[in-house]
Amino acid sequence: MTTGELDVIAVRELERYGATSSFLGYRGFPASLCVSVNDELVHGIPGKRVLCEGDIVSLDFAAAKDGFHGDAALTIGVGKISSQAQSLIEATKGALDAGIAAACSGAHLGDISAAIQSFAEARGFSVVREYVGHGIGREMHEDPQVPNFGSPGRGPLLQRGMTLALEPMLNVGGWRTKVGDDHWTVKTADGSLCAHFENTIAIINDKAEILTKVD
Repeated sequence: MTTGELDVIAVRELERYGATSSFLGYRGFPASLCVSVNDELVHGIPGKRVLCEGDIVSLDFAAAKDGFHGDAALTIGVGKISSQAQSLIEATKGALDAGIAAACSGAHLGDISAAIQSFAEARGFSVVREYVGHGIGREMHEDPQVPNFGSPGRGPLLQRGMTLALEPMLNVGGWRTKVGDDHWTVKTADGSLCAHFENTIAIINDKAEILTKVD
């Protein structure tokens, strides 16, 4: 399967649910789905690349319906993948879960950031600094920004009804990134593997409700 075929599936599903892509045309992005492979972190443009056994693939998908946006991502392996790649994927998903668990009314935004960073670094992975989560609602990207690193007890207070897109991005090597020749695809600066998970959540008193459940 090519990465372009995955975009075709994404478009078909949008049509089936009467939704529209939040990505297509956003600042000129040419597709409905972001497909990033191996050392590609985010914003990969679907095309003719054929996915192969052992690849890890990050799929980032945002949709709009009835005036509201939802944004989600996950990283999966193609066939049999290395133990390091599997550990990376599990750690990134775990970091997202840790961030969601820290999101409750009365907590600080920094509590989410610190929970994600602590979980990731305790497992030996670096946390990307240059790309962060965000508020979401009537627009795909709204305030506040939600870094995947920081100190607990800092930042704005979380309030009931706030909607946020949490999206930890973890690298096997260093945290620095670079943008590819297509001016969209973000890669790890050192060529190491990376993974990306995301869910849109709503703050509901002492817990967060996951609006875009990704399994």
